[in-house]
Amino acid sequence: MARGGKRTGAGRPKGSGKYGEPTRAVRLPVSKITQLDDLLDRPPKLPLYLQPVAAGLPTMAEDAIDGWIDLHEYLLRHPQDSFLVPVQGDSMVGAGIYSGDILIVDRAIAPSSGKVVVAVIHGELTVKTLELTAHGVRLLPQNPDYPPIAIAPEGDVTILGVVTYAIHRL
Repeated sequence: MARGGKRTGAGRPKGSGKYGEPTRAVRLPVSKITQLDDLLDRPPKLPLYLQPVAAGLPTMAEDAIDGWIDLHEYLLRHPQDSFLVPVQGDSMVGAGIYSGDILIVDRAIAPSSGKVVVAVIHGELTVKTLELTAHGVRLLPQNPDYPPIAIAPEGDVTILGVVTYAIHRL
């Protein structure tokens, strides 16, 4: 029996991995691995123009680019402690959070009154404005059609993190 090489029937069947298609191994010099990690983990930098866009009367545009923004660095204060979660429902429209939005949530920011948080109540996720009171926690919707959620001091609520951005399409 020969050693090495391809063996019939060995390995995972083509297309059965998590990508649903055949994959191949790629060899890289160790010195290039960090560059590849940076490419895979971060979005490209985008140009930041010096002249702001007017939301009132139009102004003359300038061609000068002031710099470049890395969205990863700009949007994530604590990348290792951040996650994304989609929104379903309209209880937070008054805070500019709409159904279909994607929220950026930071677990490293301490939740405090007035912050928009993602919480778990009885095993279900919700996004609400946090209010800490002497009687416990209240989770406030930003839509008058919904009542506040009062949580007694011994109540079952876990704050997963503070919402830092809501991403939605126009």
